[in-house]
Amino acid sequence: MVTSDQRRRQLAREKYERQQQRRAQARRKSRQRLAVIGAAAAVVVATLVGLIAGGVFDSKDKTVEPAADAASPSAAPTPKQSPPAMAIDDKAKYTFDLKTSAGPIKFEMDAAKTPQTVNSFKSLADKGFFDNTKCHRLVTGGIFVLQCGDPEGTGSGGPGYNIPDENLDALGKPNEQGQVTYPAGTVAMANTGQPGTGGSQFFLVYKDSPLPPQYTPFGTIDPAGVKVLEEVAKAGTATGTPDGAPKTPVTIEKGTVTKN
Repeated sequence: MVTSDQRRRQLAREKYERQQQRRAQARRKSRQRLAVIGAAAAVVVATLVGLIAGGVFDSKDKTVEPAADAASPSAAPTPKQSPPAMAIDDKAKYTFDLKTSAGPIKFEMDAAKTPQTVNSFKSLADKGFFDNTKCHRLVTGGIFVLQCGDPEGTGSGGPGYNIPDENLDALGKPNEQGQVTYPAGTVAMANTGQPGTGGSQFFLVYKDSPLPPQYTPFGTIDPAGVKVLEEVAKAGTATGTPDGAPKTPVTIEKGTVTKN
């Protein structure tokens, strides 16, 4: 017959064994969790290595567009490759002839005032860089511009190099708000808001627009081209907001630069 003391010892042993079993199970689960976490981490590391090897995070190839601001014709920063060697007559004037889906837009560029910009645009146009590219951004409030020149059509593309700012004092002294007027018909370089970050993106002004004097003004649009822009602006943006893709798609079918 089992005494009460033996029974207590037996119950204590059983309790102890149950506790040990629970602890062993907890340790096994913990090891399983760690194994899963380790495997997941290995997958993440392998994925990151693959992405880096593929150039997704390579700042020389991929860029991120800054937040769009109606008062800033921003363009994505571009890799620091070398711009083309000077190959233009810096005393001449050149015409950039844009054959677009919305109508022809021509503007004259003054190489004497903006030699680096004109040289870059001539080099890019000669290579067909602007052909079949979309004008990705229309602004109809605050400023009044159509922005083009991104080969990706997203606002995040460029030629692979930056060009210096030029001719920034051409539009006069800034007012108390630090702005000057970019007159209707002006063509100017888009940038990130930082000096020397122009690439291939530019904006066409169809109505006087107040902006800081930090965007290289390098061209003047002919009257017929301004009317084309005004018609595009009348249709507004695709979303109905003051800043977005134009509702009337504008594709540069062919861009040609010629010496006058």
